[in-house]
Amino acid sequence: MAGRCRDPRYRRAVARTIETEIEIDAPIDAVWSVLSDWASYPDWNPWMVQLEGALEVGARLEVGMMLGRRRVVFRPRLVHVQPGRAFRWLGHMLVPGLFDGEHGFELVELGPAKTRFVHSERFRGVLAGLVLRAVGEATEQGFGQMNAALKARCETDAGSAPSSA
Repeated sequence: MAGRCRDPRYRRAVARTIETEIEIDAPIDAVWSVLSDWASYPDWNPWMVQLEGALEVGARLEVGMMLGRRRVVFRPRLVHVQPGRAFRWLGHMLVPGLFDGEHGFELVELGPAKTRFVHSERFRGVLAGLVLRAVGEATEQGFGQMNAALKARCETDAGSAPSSA
């Protein structure tokens, strides 16, 4: 008798979140300035080498990422923007529900010159488990590369800024 798959491993495979974070020794406004300057990504970001589009809810973006040695281009739509703090987009492979990814960037102020960067993506869809077996590790490594590069860029910029004292 045909029926729905009740295997608990399958249910876990259809939704997965990758979340990383890093503390940056720079004010939240300085980190936002770097994170939201999409045109400069090719200068400092080894993983997300292209990000084009308007920083407004509903905007269609063009995102180029390096998965290993291969460049992959996505065209997600921005679903959330909180200026100075966060933005998220939602992308689909072919059609919604097949393989969807909601990619998020959030800044949390930890002090006047310290910011936590939270970088996450929630994957859902019928093919989520299968696709993530192929690219999940490379994606998580990419998050780490971008986080470290953002930290280096912001701390270098903060260190070269003139002192207000």
